[in-house]
This record gives sequence, C-alpha cells and structure tokens, in this order.
Amino acid sequence: MALAGDEPFSPSVLGTREHWDAAYERELQTFEDIGDTGEIWFGEESMVRIIRWLEKHKVPLDSSVLDIGTGNGVLLVELAKSGYMNLTGIDYSPSAIQLSEKVREKEGMSNIKLKVEDFLAPSAELSGFDICIDKGTFDAISLDPSDAVGKRKLYVGSLGRVLKPEGFFLITSCNWTKEELLNEFREGFEILEELPTPKFCFGGRIGNSVTALVFQRKKVGPSILDKLD
Repeated sequence: MALAGDEPFSPSVLGTREHWDAAYERELQTFEDIGDTGEIWFGEESMVRIIRWLEKHKVPLDSSVLDIGTGNGVLLVELAKSGYMNLTGIDYSPSAIQLSEKVREKEGMSNIKLKVEDFLAPSAELSGFDICIDKGTFDAISLDPSDAVGKRKLYVGSLGRVLKPEGFFLITSCNWTKEELLNEFREGFEILEELPTPKFCFGGRIGNSVTALVFQRKKVGPSILDKLD
C-alpha cells in the first residue's frame, strides 16, 4: 500500500500524452476504415456497473455527468441510451475527441457534449457537475514519468472544483486498492460504497483485479462570515 507522497508505481509510457495521442490516432483510423469503436476500458461490465448504480440510487436523468478521460466516448453513449440527458466528455487527446465525435454521430447521440480539455488544468466553464466518472484516467496519471505525485494532487484539486458539493465521483481502477484510493481522496471526499468487481484466487488468497468505488464530495461548511450573521 502506498503512503501519501510516495511514488507507488514505476513510470510508464502509459502515463504520457504522446502515447494516448498515438493510440487514439490509430483507433480513429480503424474506426474510419471498419467502424470499430476501439477498446472499452475494463470491459462492458464496467459500464453496466456504473449505470446500475445510478439507476439503483435513482439519480435523476437530467443530472449533469462528466466523463473524465472519455476516450472513444462509448460510456457516454451507453448512458444516453439509458436515458441520461446532460452528458459531457473531456479528453486531453484531440484524437480521442475526434473519435468520440464520430462514435456520437454514428449512434445519433447529438446531445452528448465533447471537449478537448486537460482535467489537471480545467477551464472555468468546467464546473457544477452532479456526477464525475473516471475509468482509468487516474490510473494513467499515476504512471506519468513527469511528477506523478504532483499530478495526482492536481487531479484531486480539479475534482473538488468541477464536482458540486455532495456530488458523486465513481472511479474504476486497476492500479489502486480501495485503501489506497481512500488515502488519495481523503481530503474533501468521503467513501459511500465499494462496487462489486470480479475476484480472483491465487495461492489460496482471494482478491480483486479491479477496484470500483463511489465517493461523495463533502458538503462545504458555512464560512466564518455566515456564522457571524
């Protein structure tokens, strides 16, 4: 388990923008050639898990949802098919957004908003979301060869800016355990639920290859001025 401030993972090309630009350029070309939308991170089961949680908790269909690192945008398409209407996807790779735009067009989901945006330096209009979803983006940031620790802190800060107080954050990770994620998001967020994920057994021990958690942004307390009124 990684302690705060430690570097828990070895740096990897998977943490670089160059890698993802090249990867999505290939996927974009493949989509244009044969119509294949590309890889679904953590498989279709991960999307079903997220949608099932939203439906179980009766999250209103007009809730504002942000997909952080949307990639091919398939998760947003599935959310739209489930009736969610206020959907936004961002990715720092222009090729990813080009691909997600083509997928959106193919599926006839013109209401999905897509933007080239770096979540570590969000624009002013990227704010006020009821739901933020991350499937693998925090994992990739954690592998960045250039100051991964600092970028993880930037990520948590950005999440606090774009997510409404008491809004929900659903994260799926293959790099982090539940305990490690609780530590990473300890400031400003509280755990609501751990979602069931596939288990494996090795050497007589049972574990999870994927961690899926739901956090809630803590309610902002009254300011000193409010208390004086």
